[in-house]
Amino acid sequence: MSQDTLKTLYQVVQARKETFEEGSYTCYLFEQGLDKILKKCGEECSEMIIASKNEDETELVGEIGDLIYHMMVLMVEKNIALETVLELLDKRSQKIGNLKQFHQVDRES
Repeated sequence: MSQDTLKTLYQVVQARKETFEEGSYTCYLFEQGLDKILKKCGEECSEMIIASKNEDETELVGEIGDLIYHMMVLMVEKNIALETVLELLDKRSQKIGNLKQFHQVDRES
């Protein structure tokens, strides 16, 4: 998937929020509101985890696509620009050796 594909999907989702289209699932999600959008994000995330555990690549790819779509709906609902997320990912991709140090717990005390 290229950034162009993500940008196109984001623009389509934005357009659905701005202009109601009969029979549009995206419009339905916006009509139902944030709780419905969050519920769908959670469902798709769970389905992605199960598909991964079941080692079904075709199903996993489908669930990842569903999750990305629902995350786009959430981003538009919360007015988060795609460019903001892409810039963050770009910055993170340039980091090398950034393994976080975890707090170690002394289990003997």
